[in-house]
Amino acid sequence: MSKAPKQGIWWRALLTIAVAASGWFIPVPDGLTLNAWYLFSIFLGTVVGFILQPIELGTIALIALVACAVSGAMTFKQVLSAFSGNTVWLIVSAFILARAFIITGLGRRIAYIAMRAFGDSSLKLAYSISFSEMIIAPAIPSNSARAGGLIFPIVQSLADAFGSDPEKSPRKIGAFLTMSVFQLDLVISAMFLTAMVGNPIAVELANRILGIEITWMDWFIAASVPGLVCFIIIPYFLYKVYPPEIKHTPEAKQLADAELEKMGPMKRGEKVLALVFVLLLGLWATASITHLNATLIAFIGLCILLVCRVIKWSDVTGEKNAWNTLVWVGGVIVMSDYLNRLGFIPWFAKILENQMVGVGMLAAVALSFIIYLYSHYFFASMSAHVTSMYAALITLGAAAGAPPFVSAFVVAMASNICGCLTHFGTGPAPVYFGAGYVPQKTWWILGFCISLIHVVVWLGIGGVWWAFLGYW
Repeated sequence: MSKAPKQGIWWRALLTIAVAASGWFIPVPDGLTLNAWYLFSIFLGTVVGFILQPIELGTIALIALVACAVSGAMTFKQVLSAFSGNTVWLIVSAFILARAFIITGLGRRIAYIAMRAFGDSSLKLAYSISFSEMIIAPAIPSNSARAGGLIFPIVQSLADAFGSDPEKSPRKIGAFLTMSVFQLDLVISAMFLTAMVGNPIAVELANRILGIEITWMDWFIAASVPGLVCFIIIPYFLYKVYPPEIKHTPEAKQLADAELEKMGPMKRGEKVLALVFVLLLGLWATASITHLNATLIAFIGLCILLVCRVIKWSDVTGEKNAWNTLVWVGGVIVMSDYLNRLGFIPWFAKILENQMVGVGMLAAVALSFIIYLYSHYFFASMSAHVTSMYAALITLGAAAGAPPFVSAFVVAMASNICGCLTHFGTGPAPVYFGAGYVPQKTWWILGFCISLIHVVVWLGIGGVWWAFLGYW
């Protein structure tokens, strides 16, 4: 995600600069201050830069922050506040926790244990692999690291073990497992606030724009029922419309046994990490009672792991993705915050409100979900999508009178499952598609069909569940 494309770099860079500088040449709209207009043009240029990526995301964000200070759109003190927010440090700490799962091998062990217990059929195999991912997801915010780094090698090993070759026999089992496990990764990402980088960003933006607080437990409870329904339905749907040739897989248990035997008994690091993980889940779930900050809880876990030498300080400083994310996520959040403070978001919300006259709140909420979901055809990053469209679309439902929580949450769910559509829409997609088991046309067709399942489940069952919880 942080690597810039080499081809077409000049036109990508020039277009980004042109958009960012547009505020200096286009008259300020009525109702906005000059600083608000300058900040919006820089923010819009940043979003375009994130999409086109002429250079790395962190570099783009840093240049944008400097431009904000030099132009006077924000003071330098305000710019520096980008690196002091709870959200960015929660993401940093979660990346380092994810590194602990990889270093100790606990993530792989959990996956093989689930496979050994439930993997005697191809359908159960898909469920068991994804269930193991669900267990570790709350501590790993990068679905690229989780699904691509931890889970995909297991899927690949299984396909090889059953003789499912990408060119000669993809439908034997490889295609089904690839598609099922990939699609369920997106559902899992939606179920936990800490399971995808964009989720904390969405929570922070919802707080600053709509004034609502969404805790870790609020998120999980609201997402649990529609998430579990999708978790159950999607593999079964694929099993029926895109079935594997191999239905029974007793060999999977043998493979899991062999791998677990190679790994040996749980080592001290794995045991400590498992206990810390349970502690973190417990503290996040009871934060409304203990009043402990979610980021503070993550830091507590990191300190225990460092003191117990499960991870070293060099692992912390060497986690490049964490520090890269700190810069670009912090930059986006602070610019969004000051767009709100300087009056741009309220101004834009008022325009939307005028456009939504006569549109019911249910229709507006559904529209915001559907617009966000299918606009992802034009994005290659879920995080870039969140930064560019989330703030605007959560005001759509609110402008029509929908409760702020539902307005924010339904778009947050779309920001996770939108990756189902294409083979490039999220980090793990190129990894799973690149394995060669599923043709591009099939991938897109199945992705669109699954998107319809998401629309029905999240807006239908999800809407009923949120009404039962009292959010409507």
